[in-house]
Amino acid sequence: MLVVAGLLDAAPASAGNQKEEALADSVRVALSNSIRDARPPKPSFRNAQARAYYEQWVVQMSDRLHRKIPDVQARIEFLEAVWYESTRAGLEPGLVLGLIQVESAYRKYAVSVVGARGYMQVMPFWTKVIGDSNRRALFDMHTNLRYGCSILRMYIDIERGNLYLALGRYNGSRGKPKYPNAVLAAWKKWEFKPGFHLTSTKAPQ
Repeated sequence: MLVVAGLLDAAPASAGNQKEEALADSVRVALSNSIRDARPPKPSFRNAQARAYYEQWVVQMSDRLHRKIPDVQARIEFLEAVWYESTRAGLEPGLVLGLIQVESAYRKYAVSVVGARGYMQVMPFWTKVIGDSNRRALFDMHTNLRYGCSILRMYIDIERGNLYLALGRYNGSRGKPKYPNAVLAAWKKWEFKPGFHLTSTKAPQ
């Protein structure tokens, strides 16, 4: 387990244990390519309506998240990254926020008892399987979210769209109800309600 000196929020996380599995070469290559995508992590929008939808989402989610991430700029950057990486992987951003809530309680430097790291509690072996073996990078916000979202997407595809089983596989507890039920319950707390305006935080321009 990596010890991060001087970081008060590097407390143990309560997440489970992703298991290293035999992956088909095509799956491994696809995951590696996804992780190495060098495009800047900035949302893009096909029209003004899509941008307005995103900006409303940021305002609502920022208001709900302010106790966990008090700094406004850090909170906006986090939400921007969650939106980008989740939609890029074909995931609902609220699902990813719910998973992060269960996995790390929004602690960037969380480390589980089995060594999983960061917001989405990615096991270090993944950096060797599909990355450049840089375990420290799992504490980088964008890197952690990219790994986590890509891995979850892979599990959903493996399970042929069965989110319940995919979540269990992500946690290393496939077939057991505790973890999937916890994430699905947390997801409900991050449901986006279009048209419901909050004014405590301004969305990015």
